[in-house]
Formats: sequence, structure tokens, C-alpha cells
Amino acid sequence: MEDSIFTKIIKGEIPCHKVYEDGKIFAFLDIYPVQPGHTLIITKKQTEFVWDLGATDYAALMDSAKKIALHLREVLGVPYVGEVVEGVDVPHAHIHLVPFTEPTEFRNIPDRTIEPDHQALAEMAKKIAF
Repeated sequence: MEDSIFTKIIKGEIPCHKVYEDGKIFAFLDIYPVQPGHTLIITKKQTEFVWDLGATDYAALMDSAKKIALHLREVLGVPYVGEVVEGVDVPHAHIHLVPFTEPTEFRNIPDRTIEPDHQALAEMAKKIAF
């Protein structure tokens, strides 16, 4: 299997705004956030679909998602953190965590035609990093 863009990020071949890492999991900010703090949580072992993960990797992904979601809620002072498992945009098991206050914020569609605001992303990563 060819390395996914996420595997290249883990390897340091593509830069990212990292917020969390442990032995099995890597988390970084989405460069086109639905809301500020939108975080992607990925397994370090490339597996195409979440449902194909082994039990240990699946548990690590879900445990990390909960840990990071609670952290986002606390640090950003938002009442909600939505969780989305899509599995269609990148062939690498991952979860989106989106902090929000109002339900309409969770349904925001970011403009992917503009250049990402790396300064704002860097500031957010510093704020929420573990």
C-alpha cells in the first residue's frame, strides 16, 4: 500500500500542526477547519478503514478521541465537540473532532479554495497541544 498523506505527515515528510502524539496515535489540526480547533486523529499504523483496525488500535483511536475531545472542550471553553468518522477522503483510519457552541457551527463547510491560515493554525496548535 502506498503511503497516505497522513503517513507522510507522521513521517515528517509533510508539515502539520501537531497537537498530540503517543505510541499508536497522532493528532493534528485540519488545515481547512470546520471550526477553530478542528482536529484529525489518526493511527500511526496505516489501515484504510476504521472498521478494519485491530482491537488494540481501534481502542487506542477511540480512547485518544475521547481524551482529546475532553481536552478541547476544556481548553476552548466550548460545550460540544462533534466526532465524525468518514473514511472516504484519505485511505487511512481517522476521526475528525470539531469543537463548537451552536449546532450550525458543526455543519459549516470550509472554503478549500483559499490558502490555509498557517499562523492561526500554529497559534491554535500551541493553545491546545498536550
